[in-house]
Amino acid sequence: MPFENTLGLAALASVIPLIILYLLRPKPLQLKIPSLMFLMRAEQKKKRFASLRRLIKDPIFLAQLLVLILISVAVAAPFYTSEESLSGEHTIFVIDASASMNTDGRFDSATEIAKTYVSKKNSIILAQNIPVTVLEAAGSSATKDTLDGLSGKGTVADLSSSITNAMRMLSNEGGRIIVISDFTNWEGEDPVSAKRLAESYGMKVSFVRVGAPADNVGIIQGWLEAEENGYTYNCVVKNYNEITQNVNLEIDTPGSETKKSVTLTVSPFSTSEFKLTNLGPGVTTLRITKDDSLITDNTAYISIPSDVHNELLLVTDVKNSPASVSLSLLPNIRATQSNNVPSDLSDYKVIVIDTQQRALTVEEVTLLDSFIKDGGEVLFIASPTLDPAAANFDLLKVLPVKPIATMQSNNGETLKVVQETRLTEDVRFKDIAVYTYLNATIRSDAVSLVNTDSGIPMLAYWSVGDGTVMYLGLSDELGENAWNNFHNLPEYPVLWAKLIAWLGGAGDIGDYNIQTGAISALANEQDVSTPTGTVTTSRLLYDEVGTYEVAGKNIAVNLYDDMESDTTIDSSGVLDRATSQEGSQIVRENTYTTKNYIDIYLIIIAMLLVIVEILIIRSRGEL
Repeated sequence: MPFENTLGLAALASVIPLIILYLLRPKPLQLKIPSLMFLMRAEQKKKRFASLRRLIKDPIFLAQLLVLILISVAVAAPFYTSEESLSGEHTIFVIDASASMNTDGRFDSATEIAKTYVSKKNSIILAQNIPVTVLEAAGSSATKDTLDGLSGKGTVADLSSSITNAMRMLSNEGGRIIVISDFTNWEGEDPVSAKRLAESYGMKVSFVRVGAPADNVGIIQGWLEAEENGYTYNCVVKNYNEITQNVNLEIDTPGSETKKSVTLTVSPFSTSEFKLTNLGPGVTTLRITKDDSLITDNTAYISIPSDVHNELLLVTDVKNSPASVSLSLLPNIRATQSNNVPSDLSDYKVIVIDTQQRALTVEEVTLLDSFIKDGGEVLFIASPTLDPAAANFDLLKVLPVKPIATMQSNNGETLKVVQETRLTEDVRFKDIAVYTYLNATIRSDAVSLVNTDSGIPMLAYWSVGDGTVMYLGLSDELGENAWNNFHNLPEYPVLWAKLIAWLGGAGDIGDYNIQTGAISALANEQDVSTPTGTVTTSRLLYDEVGTYEVAGKNIAVNLYDDMESDTTIDSSGVLDRATSQEGSQIVRENTYTTKNYIDIYLIIIAMLLVIVEILIIRSRGEL
């Protein structure tokens, strides 16, 4: 019989002390009586093996011996293997939670249909632009309760990725996947291809369609343009009906006691554009007053940040460095440059450290440490002064990475994004060539966003106290000693705008107006006010239309998706393709090898023997 933990058999050595203890235990005192001497001599040979015979016949000893053997074997985790069929007991529901599923109660229908498929073990995956697992390996009662608490979201669904996730969850024992969707729109791969792949591995996949084509009028696009007197919002409204629609728009601007309205005449399956001018700070809402089959795209939210200049300190010993030039061009940011860390940092929200020739002193590190723990944000740019040979030890402890040494690369290191966030969007890190860098490792509580191909962190952050420390491994040194070519690329100022906006600056207007499906890595775990409640997270998925309050900022989130708003699509063709057997070939057997452990049964037998031992002792009157 095989054992999972063969070292556990060493516990069998515990029987040796038990045997020795029984052999050496005290014997009754025997007195030699002269009148019986001849009888005792006759019994000498019989007593030679009396102890061993007593040992074997003692039921308590045998019980204790068996208990030790059984427990020792159980520790070694014995098991036997068997071939089990891929069962259908585990059901995974892939439920489309996209914006179009809010049409005429499609999502509610999906959850009700899912209840009819509930089995002994169930999991639920919400198909949004990323798969979201809301329940895993739960019973029927918990599954139905979870289904009752679900609601549709406002993103586009990636059905293929969700089916792939379900495949991973069923990779060991098999099961079935129930995909419930309107199948009108998706992003990523074709879900029919994902279905066939899952079926080729012996899994049962069923597509269940909900909803029917419906009419709709929605806001499918919106963007802001900066003007002298504020911002102008451009709005595109589309009519998905077969007849012309008079669309009434209600405008609610902050600070206004009355709401404005405007009417657009939109032809069948056509669009009409509308402009809203002179928008000031605050959140403005634009709403189609007439409810239709899909309300998710009936309202647009526009967020304009207050025109407040945030103070930023750049500590550097280099004049006109690429970083200083980029920071000076940021809107709503007043960048002050200093050769050292001043004693009073109360006026600043963000500090950038870019000292290339002089290492920070102990006093400067102490000031920065207090600033960070009190809620400040500090960004360190890699340079020779952060090399362990030159840097202050207390400073190195603050960084989200552990620098080891300065390294050279003749061919140049290439970069890759290891975690997609808004910070990494629109920046082609693969075009950056790094020739000199700090060899470093990421700290356990830190987050790395960009690494070299060899795994060295180049953009990382972590929380210290109430503040945040960020590390940028791309030095901005110029000339023959330049560490990289990043400062020559057009993305250089773009990244700086994103970094400062994320760390606490006012940022670009686009950071306050985004589409559903965007993901934001927050500086630390914090409470975020969403359109439907409050969540605590350090990684936020904007999956609802409305306004989010993140770190005191109002973020407007809108659908803005023509295909998702098109509720007239007839998706019957998807089901026709899904039921076709073309291209579906079994590449996996219908059984799998499983390990059946018997240690629990050995422990139960050992416990029964202990009970028997107690009963024997009690019957002897020794208890």
